[in-house]
Amino acid sequence: MPLAHWCLWLQDTTLSTALRTSAYAYPLIEGTHVLGLALSVGTILWFDLRLLGVTMRGDRVSYVFGQIRPWMTAGFTVMIVTGSLLFASRAADAYASTYFRIKIGLLVLGAINIVVFHATVDRQREQWDGVATPPFRARMAGLLSLVLWFSIIAAGRIMAYNL
Repeated sequence: MPLAHWCLWLQDTTLSTALRTSAYAYPLIEGTHVLGLALSVGTILWFDLRLLGVTMRGDRVSYVFGQIRPWMTAGFTVMIVTGSLLFASRAADAYASTYFRIKIGLLVLGAINIVVFHATVDRQREQWDGVATPPFRARMAGLLSLVLWFSIIAAGRIMAYNL
């Protein structure tokens, strides 16, 4: 079954139709998605700024990460659940959207950035954990994360207004 057909099937399920046509469910899920986004990306912003050496320079990177990790995880969980429901309710429309494809591509790049950061420079964190300005590769991972998240948000908002 081609992906476009699967998206159409998903969009036409009882749950997806109920979400899409509800006067309350869809806006509630969309609002919750935005709140999850604010929680997760808001906390990532602080971590990325610490990686860049812009803020919390007196705090160890591991301390900052430890403080934000539960909030970031909670926000991501909310975003994944609500984003999946939003996608399901308009799957065929999203699949046809260039902005959705851009958003998914940026999400993949963001995931790659996270994996590469944790597999490489973060493995040596004990060597630079307490320095005010982390090494170049850590700063670049933080900068790339910021750029990607702002781009993901922009693509998602543009997509929402063009479906």
